[in-house]
Amino acid sequence: MPTPIATTVLDNGLTVQLKEIHTAPLISHWMWYRVGSRDEIPGKTGISHWVEHMQFKGTPRFPAGILDKAISRDGGIWNAFTYMDWTTYFETLPADKIGLALELEADRMVNSTFDPQEIESERKVVISEREGSENEPLFRLGEAMQVEAFQSHPYRNEVIGSIEDLHKIKREDLYQHYCSYYTPGNAILAAAGDFKAEEMLAQIKEIYKNVPPAPLPPHPAQPEPPLTSQRHVEVKGPGETTFLKIAYRAPSASYADFFPFTLLDSLLTGPSSLSMFGGGGISNKTSRLYRLLVEKELAVHVGGSLQATLDPYLYEITATIHPKQSPEAVLAAIDAEIKRLQEESISVAEITRAIKQARALFAYSSENITNQAFWLGYAEIFANYDWFINYLDQLSKVTTADLQQIAQEYLQPSRRVIGAYLPDGNQGGEA
Repeated sequence: MPTPIATTVLDNGLTVQLKEIHTAPLISHWMWYRVGSRDEIPGKTGISHWVEHMQFKGTPRFPAGILDKAISRDGGIWNAFTYMDWTTYFETLPADKIGLALELEADRMVNSTFDPQEIESERKVVISEREGSENEPLFRLGEAMQVEAFQSHPYRNEVIGSIEDLHKIKREDLYQHYCSYYTPGNAILAAAGDFKAEEMLAQIKEIYKNVPPAPLPPHPAQPEPPLTSQRHVEVKGPGETTFLKIAYRAPSASYADFFPFTLLDSLLTGPSSLSMFGGGGISNKTSRLYRLLVEKELAVHVGGSLQATLDPYLYEITATIHPKQSPEAVLAAIDAEIKRLQEESISVAEITRAIKQARALFAYSSENITNQAFWLGYAEIFANYDWFINYLDQLSKVTTADLQQIAQEYLQPSRRVIGAYLPDGNQGGEA
């Protein structure tokens, strides 16, 4: 039987998810905010990620630099992540030290200072991060393809933001974004570990009793019309490696089609981890496209990416082209394999293997206390915790007919963007 989850909504709107795990004297505490690049508008792309950086610059109570030493001294770890649908902060500490994490997150929910000098210093950091990403061929190709795949939805923008916006965003923009989205009603506190739920909840209520409620913030994203024609992107730049990327619109994680799509990914390219925080690794050498492309020396690597998102996003197939081959040859081979998948029967053995691989990867991604706490909040962002609990059962219900139907519906040429990165042989400098 799954460990029961204690769910409470405090008077100020904060959702609290608690899961007792008494296997080790540890507690992992996560604070999730429903804000990411999905909530950004043109001119302010990258602002959610920048605000995340500023949350480590301190409050009057917890000045910058003190917390690193305190958490390290107590044998803990902490970090933060910003993505399309969310921003999250976590601390994993010995159970008797978790009060530090609780106090910290409650304090920086309302008291972060956003010092102007720190903002300018961090501007250089995020711009440097952006410029570093631009040296990566797959980042450049992926960004160009997102713009083609989405005409209006904010998923078209990279989480890091555009270089133009990073130069223009001001202190008041950052602070207003923080004030709007870092509110109890827009947040989920998720904790798992060695505690008694009633005692932990009482402690959380005491700490958050003076954090006032606030109006729910705007979430400007609107549904994106489906792709109706195939689109092409070509990016040239330094390097010697050619890449091919194919991006199909994929269902949101809460939609029933997501589960057979997960197995379709496993069958075609090998299983993808849904966890953004670790998750082990399973070889994709039994997948159809590995056998077709890598073993026959059309590509030196192939992989897929299906992500759990709030709105429909993308299913991506990425191939590193063999030096003696061309993107056109690899695309033709992939298309032939997809057509075979759509038209010919899928064996029971093949779907059984896909389910087994997906189950194993899912188990890896939820095996320790930090990952258990991660899933508590993560699933609530795009669905609810029942989604996590029922995930394996949903996979087991998928039939070969379901897989074929998903392939026929989603993997159509008219519903995709094809992108190629073509190296110019230059090892650096301007593309």
